[in-house]
Amino acid sequence: MSQYWSTVVRSLTPYVPGEQPKIANLIKLNTNENPYPPSPRVLQAIRAELGEDAARLRLYPDPNADLLKATIARLNGLSANQVFVGNGSDEVLALVFQALLKHDTPTCFPDITYSFYPVYCGLYEIDYRTIPLAEDFSLRPQDYATPCGGIAFPNPNAPTAKALSLIEVEKLVAAHPECVVVVDEAYIDFGGESAIPLIQRYPNLLVVRTLSKSHGLAGLRVGYAVGDAALIEGLERVKNSFNSYPLDRLALVGAIAALEDTQYFEQTRQAIMRTREKLVADLATLGFEVLPSTANFIFARHPQHDAATLAQQLREQSILVRHFKLPRIEQFLRISIGTQAECAALVAALRKISG
Repeated sequence: MSQYWSTVVRSLTPYVPGEQPKIANLIKLNTNENPYPPSPRVLQAIRAELGEDAARLRLYPDPNADLLKATIARLNGLSANQVFVGNGSDEVLALVFQALLKHDTPTCFPDITYSFYPVYCGLYEIDYRTIPLAEDFSLRPQDYATPCGGIAFPNPNAPTAKALSLIEVEKLVAAHPECVVVVDEAYIDFGGESAIPLIQRYPNLLVVRTLSKSHGLAGLRVGYAVGDAALIEGLERVKNSFNSYPLDRLALVGAIAALEDTQYFEQTRQAIMRTREKLVADLATLGFEVLPSTANFIFARHPQHDAATLAQQLREQSILVRHFKLPRIEQFLRISIGTQAECAALVAALRKISG
């Protein structure tokens, strides 16, 4: 351990992302990436921004991302001052925890959730409390009836894939006017109900979104948050004390192109949802229990097969899935929805393994 590390660094347990192996011909179902390329308009926009000699790359991008904010606002019936953008939703969330969730009372989030949340709390020295999910892995709003400095949860939840209805989300937001409620909607476009329509009624609601999943832009790194203008101003204050240019020129124009191609977005998300339902049905015939999913992944277990062993056996057949060695979920596998062919190959491999 380095003698030059700060006390905070010494105490950190960093987030561990899904494996990104540099091996050809893998069926990669472990990081919830979109199996389809982004809209063709994205490449067109990037080429247009580059021009013939890429001379624009010598210039800084717009630090305020005004055109992107205007696009997000228009598509969601909001004002531009209700939109914040960042380098993927992970950066947006990091700034959210720092700007809005660091208070004298602890921030609350589920015990089974996106594992970056406790990492942010460790980095920014935020006191937090985990609230257990129910036995069926659902989030119960009544369990959050406790003093807190903020509430954060993914909807649908990760890694369980279960979603809270919009009615239940509103109950949670309405019950805590004294603190910010952050709804992380990374996977909402695959069947859930977005909380964005509630923003105008609840100044304590912040919704975080990403273009990595439903728009196929994980490699471009674009995320955003929408909420009351006062919340957004707080985020801007922190962002402009850290990095004035989080989104480069290509990310800005690519994101706008992806958001505006609503027809392609609808086509690909519907394809993923159809493949998800087929995969769930196929796994059921093999004896798997699959939690209800409104995400681009499923959470499944087999009563007769150890999850870690299954993950290793699949890896030996060049198929990657995600296994979390954590309490309550160590017998589950998180499986991203790939193409029809990739999911068929997964089912064939599991059929062979389970005998």
